[in-house]
Amino acid sequence: MPTPHINAKDGAFAKTVLMPGDPLRAKWIADNYLVDAQQVTNVRNIFGYTGHTREGKLVSVMASGMGQPSIGIYSHELYTHYGVETIIRVGTCGTYQEDIHLFDIIVASGSCTDGNWSGQFNLLGGTYSAISDFELTLSAYQAIKNHRLIPHVGNVLSSDVFYDVDPNSWMKWKKLGVLGVEMESYALYTTAARLNKKALCLLTVTDSFVDHSRRATAEERQNGLAKMIEVALEIA
Repeated sequence: MPTPHINAKDGAFAKTVLMPGDPLRAKWIADNYLVDAQQVTNVRNIFGYTGHTREGKLVSVMASGMGQPSIGIYSHELYTHYGVETIIRVGTCGTYQEDIHLFDIIVASGSCTDGNWSGQFNLLGGTYSAISDFELTLSAYQAIKNHRLIPHVGNVLSSDVFYDVDPNSWMKWKKLGVLGVEMESYALYTTAARLNKKALCLLTVTDSFVDHSRRATAEERQNGLAKMIEVALEIA
């Protein structure tokens, strides 16, 4: 049944959902990669679609919006109300490392955070480590290699801050080997863990903190995501 944030009917979503942040990117994926996509939800212009891949796999794609609170809401409702088993976030990120280049794909096997999403787990008496599903991670690694691309697998930072008052704060994460920064994976991974579901975050690099001249244009951000979407659909 519909939730406060999703107006889809029962059974409207496939077991696997690809989840970009941008609603228009969700539409772009549905228009270009699903042969019979039907829009199933549009509350707050957060668009969701379900259709078949060219290989016949039933897949859904739905936007998450920006930030951990937003993806936390949508992932929870998809998992608990619509029978979704797997969510694959397909997003963009900025890299902290010199050997990761524009349009490389990062497989986020783990997620750190500087945000308060982890605060709800204070009762644990420690810090919860948010990690991806291993089988999805391994499948993504193999699929990227099959595309003759270089897979980067490791930790990312899921940050609440985009415009940081300290322009050098990223360096402490770089020294710990964190590959890059985005804004959603920690909430997705912890939600999946709580509900015994599967999740993975794939990221296309569109910015570099090491070299600020390396920055994708708006058009490149859209067109440069093709390989990542192909990998996500292969493992869906």
